[in-house]
Amino acid sequence: MNRSKHVLLPSHGTVGAQAAESVAIELCAEDAKIHHLVVVPDLWKGMMGDDWLNNGVTRDRYARYLETELGREVEEHCERVRSKAKEKGVHYSCEIVLGKPDECLIEACMETDYDLVVMGSPRPKGTPGLRSRMATKSLTQALSSPLLTVPYPDG
Repeated sequence: MNRSKHVLLPSHGTVGAQAAESVAIELCAEDAKIHHLVVVPDLWKGMMGDDWLNNGVTRDRYARYLETELGREVEEHCERVRSKAKEKGVHYSCEIVLGKPDECLIEACMETDYDLVVMGSPRPKGTPGLRSRMATKSLTQALSSPLLTVPYPDG
């Protein structure tokens, strides 16, 4: 099996993304690099619930709370992937961006040449959780690196 030397891993910690993380690290050659791209969907910018946040102090407090919780979750996720990579002897780097997931992934591929991009497949219908709304058709046409989409794990 061919092993990759420089892998881009767009992952946000869901069950499907975790399956992709494991495959991405397994596909890395000895002494390879894996760049972990965490995209915080820009929809979070609008999560202020203005209908019940009727004063500036409450709104600011809620914004800080959301930012702190999201930051904590992202850091735990990055640490988990960093630890898996270290176990395999893979060099780990991480980038956290805010935006549309497909656009951020395309931009990351335009900035750096990767041997492989590994990502999870969309959640099956009926599976709970926030959908990233990745536009896979435009993504596959725009990427200059090969893309491996890891199937959603069975139950």
